[in-house]
Amino acid sequence: MLTAKVKLVDGFQFVGESGSGHAIVMDASPEAGKITTGMTPMEMLLVATGGCSGMDVASVLKKKRQEVIDIQVSVSGEKAETHPQKFINIKLEYTVTGRNISDDAVKKAVELSMEKYCSVKATLEGSAKIGYSYKIVNI
Repeated sequence: MLTAKVKLVDGFQFVGESGSGHAIVMDASPEAGKITTGMTPMEMLLVATGGCSGMDVASVLKKKRQEVIDIQVSVSGEKAETHPQKFINIKLEYTVTGRNISDDAVKKAVELSMEKYCSVKATLEGSAKIGYSYKIVNI
């Protein structure tokens, strides 16, 4: 079982700590009228989605012996206008940079992540429409 805890520090700032001992600062959005000191929980959800899927893609491409130099995942989320203002649309755009990268390999890696492996995406499924695209930069 995974565990985490969050502790109020000041104002709306919380420090979250995972059961494995890693910590992160969270804060309210700038709309709350203050300077922020950390990501909002909703931003963290986008980061978690990109990180989870990015790790999947990296793993699959490594197994396919692709010469990957960099993977970037840009994630955007559209929130509902009314509370609880959950994400209704999430878009992931993968940029895979490397040498002689195969389009088929990247396509398959992204599809496997989105359809089988990414647990964060699977958790959000049914709550938000999730789309994705990719591009390859061969250098």
